[in-house]
Amino acid sequence: MKLCRFDDDRLGVAVGSSVFDVTPALDVLPASRYPFPRDDALIANLPAVVARISTLFSSAVSRPLSDVRLLSPVANPGKIVAAPVNYQTHLDEVRADPALHQDSSARTNTIRTAGLFLKATSSLAGPSESVVLHKPDRRTDHEVELVFVIGRRARHVPRSEALAYVAGYSVGLDVTVRGPEERSFRKSPDGYSVVGPWLVTADEIPDPGNLGLRLAVNGQVRQQSNTSRMILGVAELVEFASSFYTLHPGDIVFTGTPDGVGPLAPGDRMVATIDGIGTIEVDVRAAERPTPQSLSGMAAGF
Repeated sequence: MKLCRFDDDRLGVAVGSSVFDVTPALDVLPASRYPFPRDDALIANLPAVVARISTLFSSAVSRPLSDVRLLSPVANPGKIVAAPVNYQTHLDEVRADPALHQDSSARTNTIRTAGLFLKATSSLAGPSESVVLHKPDRRTDHEVELVFVIGRRARHVPRSEALAYVAGYSVGLDVTVRGPEERSFRKSPDGYSVVGPWLVTADEIPDPGNLGLRLAVNGQVRQQSNTSRMILGVAELVEFASSFYTLHPGDIVFTGTPDGVGPLAPGDRMVATIDGIGTIEVDVRAAERPTPQSLSGMAAGF
């Protein structure tokens, strides 16, 4: 099943070029109060939601996918975990190009020595939300990645059991400002963790270790590879991450990017595809700068 979140937080099922509105299925989610759970409520209760969808689907209203605004399929992840240099080809290009990382030690790290890193949850965005270049004076790159979402509480999970802890998969864009700062800082501006177009439930992706992925900018293919070339696959990443911290339902994991990363400019259009999952189309625009009038208004408020 392909579950999407669209428009004003509607829940949909994508079928072909249509989306079926199954928002009433959210009625099965339990009520909660402060302090709120660390889980994403939809993902934590996904089996119940899917069961409810099956009773609603025949009467659901459909709309063309082209007419809806696609948001991230996960609304409230507790963590966004990311895997650096998880393709040997990307590690090779990082080592060969100082512009990709100004820390010489980091250029020689592998994922096993560098470990994982966290991105701010405020960086999460859907494919219909443009990537805004917040630092126009800095090189900002695209990185296409397979994304998976944790479906069950996971701690010290062996790789032999790890795939059972995955709720589903999405296409991800890990947008990255180049420079000397820590990875998590440069990769966490608002909108720099794009996830979509939907969550494909894990039952539809029996082998996440053999999926073609590619990204084109303005029609020109820049990245093209296969998840079989990841240094650590999905199961190994669940094992690795859960050995350091507890993973909760709704936590999002970016699995790393292959070679071919490159800079973005205002007006660019990215098209990223992963076989078996789908395609996201994301526009790039410049950040709006405060006007002198708005700055003076802000000053007056202090």
